[in-house]
Amino acid sequence: QVQLVESGGGSVQAGGSLTLSCAASRSGLTLNTMGWYRQAPGKQRESVARITTGGTANYSDSVKGRFTISRDNAKNSVYLQMNSLKPEDTAVYYCAAGWVVSIDYWGQGTQVTVSS
Repeated sequence: QVQLVESGGGSVQAGGSLTLSCAASRSGLTLNTMGWYRQAPGKQRESVARITTGGTANYSDSVKGRFTISRDNAKNSVYLQMNSLKPEDTAVYYCAAGWVVSIDYWGQGTQVTVSS
């Protein structure tokens, strides 16, 4: 099994920035897919961004151009740089990872709050 540990959440004003980090407990065997999901109160959990070991990234339309996902394969870590944050970005953000394309593991979640 793999454990994902997240950090970097917090509270910011609209237009501000935050960087989320996630590290997998297991090394030596690279998780092909790593990414971030979020869930706001009263809404379904949604995909935010995903990235493969080869560097192929995919973003939801709502964050495209504002968020940047990156990873360090040697560390089995993934990062999310969030710029130009909006109140609608407020949610619990979850790190996610999988061996192939589907998600096999989830982090505990970290709260991101954007005030107007």
